[in-house]
Amino acid sequence: MRLERKMRETIADEIADAPVVDWFDQKRMLDDPYPDYTRMRELGPVVHVPAIRRYLLTTHASVVGAEQKPESFTAHASRPTMVRALGARPMLRKDDPDHAAERSAINPTLRPKTVTEVWSPRFRENVEKWLDHLIAIGPEEADLNRDFAAPVASQNLIDLLGFPEDVRVEDMHRWSTDYIAGIGNVLDDPDIWTRCDASQAEANAILDDLLPHLASEPDRSITSHLLQVGLPNEVVRANVHLTISGGLNEPQHMITNMVWALATHLEQLDAVRNGEVTWGDAFEETVRYVSPIGMLPRETTRDLEWHGSRLPAGSDVGLLLASANRDAAVFADPDIYDIRRSSRGHLGFGNGAHLCAGRWAAKSAIGEVALPILFERLPGLRIDTRRPTMWNGWVFRGITTFPVTW
Repeated sequence: MRLERKMRETIADEIADAPVVDWFDQKRMLDDPYPDYTRMRELGPVVHVPAIRRYLLTTHASVVGAEQKPESFTAHASRPTMVRALGARPMLRKDDPDHAAERSAINPTLRPKTVTEVWSPRFRENVEKWLDHLIAIGPEEADLNRDFAAPVASQNLIDLLGFPEDVRVEDMHRWSTDYIAGIGNVLDDPDIWTRCDASQAEANAILDDLLPHLASEPDRSITSHLLQVGLPNEVVRANVHLTISGGLNEPQHMITNMVWALATHLEQLDAVRNGEVTWGDAFEETVRYVSPIGMLPRETTRDLEWHGSRLPAGSDVGLLLASANRDAAVFADPDIYDIRRSSRGHLGFGNGAHLCAGRWAAKSAIGEVALPILFERLPGLRIDTRRPTMWNGWVFRGITTFPVTW
């Protein structure tokens, strides 16, 4: 008995409050979060950030472990910014079996075979159209984000959702941008919520006409499949809004991130272009190196110990995917971009039950279509250093201004 009591006391002594990050700076994180991620990992697998009222999991092991224990780290958080931003709770903020029921509805649209046979030809058409537009803008004024990546990702998403042809890429992009800002609105900025409400109203006006049409004339779109399994109207709308957010943000940023990464590592660009390394491998390493999705929110369901730190029940927890993807315990020289490495195990698309449903569509649209065509038609494409390149974000991160020339 004495030995057991002593062992319990020893274990209790090893469990401590999480290290406090009292130096968190939102502006610095928006500019470039990676140096701060390194500092956080040095403090431990779990840190507490009072400025955003959240615990952050910083290492690959702590993040993956949490994703594998939904009974302790629920996606059904009671105060998620995503629910506020999208107007209702989508599948990404639910646990199984509710999550699985809604996820299974959209899987037929996004299976690799369907992506290859149905959607890749449309992706190609969109890429060719907007590449013509980029070239027409010219090498002195072209912005790869504004003139190519954003409209390509927007049109691909319009097609995948089955939205009418008269929906403009500018509107789809604005809705997505507003939703992403809301999902990342950890400081509760009221102006961002106003923008989210306006975008919800506009997208819902489209759905008011689209849903009855698809109910009588189903197609192969995500929206149609959500309807076909009999989900309630509110659930269909929530998941359409969810798709508008993540379904545009990650592909858009992956186009620009991948061009930036390869254009700043010319030997690796040559290796892809001459077939030494596949575009798919370059895509996976880019997702690891500059993760478009930086954090996923969770909430603890009970008091627990996690990797040596106490986490009270009901705590807001952030899974730092971007930090985990630079964890030296998993990836050698993680701060080096290397398309020849095996990036297997990266968390750029999440992990576990909530692994991104659109990962195959994104990889096809970018790694198999957009990037090969872009560099084939513009072999001299490069960053225009006469104009500034601008990045933004840490919950979601990407290039917002990307001047290019050729």
